[in-house]
Amino acid sequence: MKKLIYIILLVFAFSCEDVIDLELPTSEPKLVIDASIDWLKGTSGNEQTIKLSLTAPFFDIDVPPANGATVSITDSNNNIFDFIEDGDTGIYSNNTFLPEINGEYNLTILYNGETYVGTEILKSVSEITRVEQNLEGGFSGEETEIKAFFNDPEDEENYYFFEFTPSLPVTPTLDTFKDEFVNGNEIFGFYIEEDLDQGQSVIIRNHGVSERFYEFMFILLQQIDDGGGGPFETQPATVRGNCINQTNPENFPLGYFRLSEVDEFEYTIE
Repeated sequence: MKKLIYIILLVFAFSCEDVIDLELPTSEPKLVIDASIDWLKGTSGNEQTIKLSLTAPFFDIDVPPANGATVSITDSNNNIFDFIEDGDTGIYSNNTFLPEINGEYNLTILYNGETYVGTEILKSVSEITRVEQNLEGGFSGEETEIKAFFNDPEDEENYYFFEFTPSLPVTPTLDTFKDEFVNGNEIFGFYIEEDLDQGQSVIIRNHGVSERFYEFMFILLQQIDDGGGGPFETQPATVRGNCINQTNPENFPLGYFRLSEVDEFEYTIE
């Protein structure tokens, strides 16, 4: 008798399960522009790439590339640098780029019958002079803190974008900084990681950026840190970059066109 009861209960449990098709609002894919031109100190800076992709539905895992675009950057001397797509990857490359500090550059993208443009200035950055560590940091006293020091130039406004990439299977940490209250002083970028131990390393990259990019990334990082999230919660507002659609302004792109001098420092935890 017990076996019969168990079977009846099991059948009843499975019969109560219904498949629910979740319908989320969709929209036409937008062009996503990742045009980050980085001139690493000590290099010619001639090899550069631009990545173009499309927005995808919420539950899609793959990010579709934007294929077949015509991409170029023009500098203030009317030099034109054409970026050619590598197969169907959505990654467009150029190996003749000429970086110039404070030079103005114009990005032009022709995609799907529409023209996208953006303008930006290549900003300089100071060299990282030293790095300090603290193995007993954070609220727990067990986290590793890193400070990357550099000297901020006097009598000018400067904006910075930091990347900290540890030798761990974790997402790099991004941060922004401005010299509003520390102009002309020695300042530092700050990084903290719980699982960073002695013998492991972190690559520190400091980018000189424009005020507009600083504001764009500051808002974007705030939205990420606020955490939100799932399809049933209020989504953050769209953060627009510095590229526009000249053909159809309502179909604006996402992403940003940025040019930076970059200083890189690889530090090993002692």
